[in-house]
Amino acid sequence: MKTIQDINFEGKKALIRVDFNVPLDENFNVTDVTRIEAAKPTIIKILEDGGAVVLMSHLGRPKGAQEKFSLKHIMDKVSEIIGVNVKFASNCVGEVAEKAAEDLNMGEVLLLENLRFHDEEKSGDVNFAKQLSKLGDVYVNDAFGTAHRAHASTTIIAQFFPESKCFGALLAQEIVSLKKILEEGEKPVLAILGGAKVSSKITVIENILDKVDHLIIGGGMSFTFIKAQGGKIGKSICEDDKQELALEILAKAKAKGVQVHIPVDVIAADDFSNDANTQICDINNIPDGWEGVDAGPKSREIFDKVVNQSKTILWNGPLGVFEMESFAGGTIALGNSIANATKNGTFSLVGGGDSVAAVKQFGFADKVSYVSTGGGAMLESLEGKTLPGIEAILK
Repeated sequence: MKTIQDINFEGKKALIRVDFNVPLDENFNVTDVTRIEAAKPTIIKILEDGGAVVLMSHLGRPKGAQEKFSLKHIMDKVSEIIGVNVKFASNCVGEVAEKAAEDLNMGEVLLLENLRFHDEEKSGDVNFAKQLSKLGDVYVNDAFGTAHRAHASTTIIAQFFPESKCFGALLAQEIVSLKKILEEGEKPVLAILGGAKVSSKITVIENILDKVDHLIIGGGMSFTFIKAQGGKIGKSICEDDKQELALEILAKAKAKGVQVHIPVDVIAADDFSNDANTQICDINNIPDGWEGVDAGPKSREIFDKVVNQSKTILWNGPLGVFEMESFAGGTIALGNSIANATKNGTFSLVGGGDSVAAVKQFGFADKVSYVSTGGGAMLESLEGKTLPGIEAILK
């Protein structure tokens, strides 16, 4: 696997695909700088070698060139985080971009305008990729969040750099971390899958059953499993058409010697609101008109024991409606358990939008081994797929 550490960038212009698809408020201020900070080590390494950096990214889902999705809004924040005054090109291809790249001196950084202002980016247009390729001597992919897309800047462009392409520090770290879970994990290996729907995690579960020793199924998806086994779940969320599948998953897990842990009790609410009345119920016996919204105290204890006996942990999805303070207790307890196991030498990887949001919200980001930056890319990797953005560099 070729990374930026294998290349000396002295005198070279590095064309880096970063993921600066960051949230902005109504005044165009960046409200979460995680993705910009994640790209910093790659940028700094190239500058310290004596190279120059051309950054390309998308922002949002623009329809054509829409001012509100211009990357010029994040230029000052990128400058502040990297510690270098970033220049801006008002297009990512054509004369404007080519002149800006040509005028770039070593030690300088150029940010190109939003790639998705051109439809050719998403369609993976070869000519568009070729135009982009003129802007640098070396192609670096450091955008895990878009590595599952065969877009011009993430995949197609690599063919124009047959000998001079590599992974950035962030993308390399993502690959290594996933490998630790899927191929090299020290046993016992535990996967924790939460969230609302079984359907969104089916292929993940099927792929990891051969790789894990324990599987915790939490959150809304647990009710499909409970109902399938004859439990009463009140008005809890449930995918009725996936009950048979849930039973098949349990049978497969048993055949492979994987221990499946589903909550035994829940916090149930009479309304989907922070101020609802609540009670602790056996998960198999939730009263009519009530819904399970968080893992109960017994479940938290059981999960804590499983977590602390594991040596490798993947956490994808919360245990309850953590966005509401009243129902965040199970997810926070799980975070504490994983933080404790990590402190004692366990490797823990957190990935997927909601679990990443939870670890940030509750202050666990620096208490786990690694927090993945890519939601969809992470899920597709866990499903066993080779991501086009990664494959393009390995070719």
